[in-house]
Amino acid sequence: NYRDKIGSQIDYIAYMLARTQQIFRYDGLPDSIPQRMLEMQLQMHGFACIAEYEGTLYAFRGGLGGEPDVYYRPTICTVANPALKMSRLYKIDVDCIIMRNDSYIQGLLPMFRRYATAMVENDISFDILSKNARAAALIRAPDDATQAAGNKFIEDLGDGKPTVIGENGFLDGIRVQPLANVNQRSMTELIEYQQYVKASWYNEIGLNANYNMKRESLTTTEAQMNFDALIPLVDDMLNSRKEAVDKINAMFGTSIRVDLASSWEKISESLQALGTEVDSSESDNQESGEENGNSDTEKSVQQNNNE
Repeated sequence: NYRDKIGSQIDYIAYMLARTQQIFRYDGLPDSIPQRMLEMQLQMHGFACIAEYEGTLYAFRGGLGGEPDVYYRPTICTVANPALKMSRLYKIDVDCIIMRNDSYIQGLLPMFRRYATAMVENDISFDILSKNARAAALIRAPDDATQAAGNKFIEDLGDGKPTVIGENGFLDGIRVQPLANVNQRSMTELIEYQQYVKASWYNEIGLNANYNMKRESLTTTEAQMNFDALIPLVDDMLNSRKEAVDKINAMFGTSIRVDLASSWEKISESLQALGTEVDSSESDNQESGEENGNSDTEKSVQQNNNE
C-alpha cells in the first residue's frame, strides 16, 4: 500500500537496519550481551550502557544525566529494567561504560528516516504516474445502455476476446476524449531520483553504490571518486566502539574485540590497497623526476667541460 507512508518508511528503515547489522564483527562478547541486541541499541538509540548487575554484564538502555562534568558531559546513566526488576543510577566511567554509536550519540535513525521519507514519496509519485498511464482516453456515454455496452467492450478487450460492435447507437452515442500522454521523461526522472536517493543512502553507511546520471558508462576514476565519502562515518562508528571496548575490557576484565565485517571489511581493504598504489605511483614519479634531473645536471657539467 503505497499510500501508507508510515508503514512504508518503517519497512525501508527495518530492511536497512538489517543490512547495518553486518557492519561490525565482535569477538569475546559475553553471552549476556548478544551482538544483535547491542548493535540494535547503538544504531537505534545512539548508545548503550555496559554495566554489571548481580555479577552479570549487560548492555542496558538508559537515560543520561547527572551533574555535568567540566565539558558538560553527563556523569550518570539511569537504568530501569523491568525484566531484572531493578532500577539503578550508574556513575559513568566508574560503575559503567557508555558505548556510543558515533561521536555525537546520534544513532542511525535520524538519517534513515530522512532517506526513507524521500523514497516513500517517490514511490507514491511513480505509482500515480504509472496508473495514469493506463488511461489513454476518457470515454463518455449518454445513457446506461451505451455505458454498459462500452464497459463490455473494454472488458472483452481485457480478456483477449474478439469483440464485434453491431449497433449504430453505440457508435453514435459514445464520445472519446484523448488524454495527454504520460511523459516518459517524468517516469525516467522518478526512476533516476530513486536510484540517486538509494545510492546516497548506501554511501552514507559506507557502501559504494554509484548512480549513473550520465546514461553512459563510467570511467574508473569516476567510479572511485566517491570512495573518500564512504570512510568518515563508518570509521567514526568503529573508533567509538573500539574506545568503549578498551574501557570495558579494562573495567570488567573481558577480552572483547570489534572490527569491520562483510562488505565493509572488503571496502576498507580495497581503499587501503588503492592508497598503497597511489603512494607507490607518487614515489615512482618522484624517483623518475630525480633521475631526469640528475641526467640533465650531468649533461650540463659535460657541456661545460667541453667548452
